[in-house]
Amino acid sequence: MTRRAERRTQWLERLRKYRERVRRPPLVVEGQLQRMVGLTLEAEGCQAAVGSRCTVIAGAGAQVEVEVVGFAGDKLYLMPTGSLHGLTPNARVIPHAEACEARVGTGLLGRVLDGAGRPLDGKKLPRADATMPLVGRSINPLLRAPIQRPLDVGIRTINALLTVGRGQRMGLFAGSGVGKSVLLGMMTRYTTADIVVVGLIGERGREVKEFIDHILGDEGLSRAVVIAAPADTSPLMRLHGALLTSSIAEYFRDRGCQVLLLMDSLTRYAQAQREIGLAIGEPPTTKGYPPSVFAKLPQLVERAGNGPVDGGSITAFYTVLTEGDDHNDPVADAARAILDGHVVLSRELADAGHYPAIDIEASASRAMLNIITAEQLKAVHRFKNLYSLYRQNQDLINVGAYKAGSNARVDEAMAYQPELVRYLRQDIDEAVDFAESIAELLDLLGESEQETAESEQ
Repeated sequence: MTRRAERRTQWLERLRKYRERVRRPPLVVEGQLQRMVGLTLEAEGCQAAVGSRCTVIAGAGAQVEVEVVGFAGDKLYLMPTGSLHGLTPNARVIPHAEACEARVGTGLLGRVLDGAGRPLDGKKLPRADATMPLVGRSINPLLRAPIQRPLDVGIRTINALLTVGRGQRMGLFAGSGVGKSVLLGMMTRYTTADIVVVGLIGERGREVKEFIDHILGDEGLSRAVVIAAPADTSPLMRLHGALLTSSIAEYFRDRGCQVLLLMDSLTRYAQAQREIGLAIGEPPTTKGYPPSVFAKLPQLVERAGNGPVDGGSITAFYTVLTEGDDHNDPVADAARAILDGHVVLSRELADAGHYPAIDIEASASRAMLNIITAEQLKAVHRFKNLYSLYRQNQDLINVGAYKAGSNARVDEAMAYQPELVRYLRQDIDEAVDFAESIAELLDLLGESEQETAESEQ
């Protein structure tokens, strides 16, 4: 070998070593755990971005995954995603550069996952086609397609009297035990949407099993993805469950699918953020909720809706738990302002055995006028007028103080009341499509409308 060839070989060897050195991961500056109060950890000696992950390693080998939720000076505020058992003072804190991402793909269909995307159904980790940011990507509001087509949810009352459009965001306001989970399960099974994504956030663990086995069923689960973050999980995991639910829905929407997103509940999401905000020292405002709660609610809700024109859509139902049946709760007020309508479930109707217990007088769909015909709108107004007129005079009628013939409008409302109530009721195993819902409504009021027209002539 010539001297020139030897020098070339030496240079190539040196370049190879330099390449290997460049490929090595950068040095990570570790910190120490200095303080732990409740669920809040304080670390010093390291730096990490808000939203990034760290691993806390104790002397006994215990490892806890945490997320950076804030900082003050040289201190990092961390929140665990799981149990804190085994942590010790001065434990090592190792930051990770990667941000939280959601693993998404068609392999998620029919699966039940936790807030971190891990299987809860005893099966293998689902195959992921791609990853998406957990916090989502904002869409220019001027590029969103308008709400112009109705979505069939299989519920007669909602289809006809509270018509929901593709890409609309609705709130389901209800107290505990009035049938909101059953109503969500019926929509999951009977909707015409391509994909259903269900987020069970902060609910009892027992309800997760019951919802999947008895309410959703095998048929509903086959085209659905269920994310469950029960009440016994950390507040950070409950937040991640809601964010993961939205990311999965966004993935299918971006591929042109019509997605129905059901999240139970938006209130538990707000309460999880309240726990985190108060733990890191954020001042409470209305009923103990810090300002960050009311900033994060619209960020989550705005992720649903239509995509670009000729693309997919996310039609969302967010349940709002009205504690003590108080519809003026701060979270309920904030949700009502940022949603495109609300369906109110009445405890009075539920106690009377009227299901679904939808209070048609207190409910409204803001996008309804843009997606229904003039004939349907006229029938809806007449239905509500008759129903409301009877309710206003119900006490007088029940005690016998009202005499037939005193008021023609009240007499008409009394005559129609049994049929109106029958129309509003629907069995759990009964599916009523959109066309059938409208046809039944027009047929119910057809005779009355004809009499009204004759009287006006």
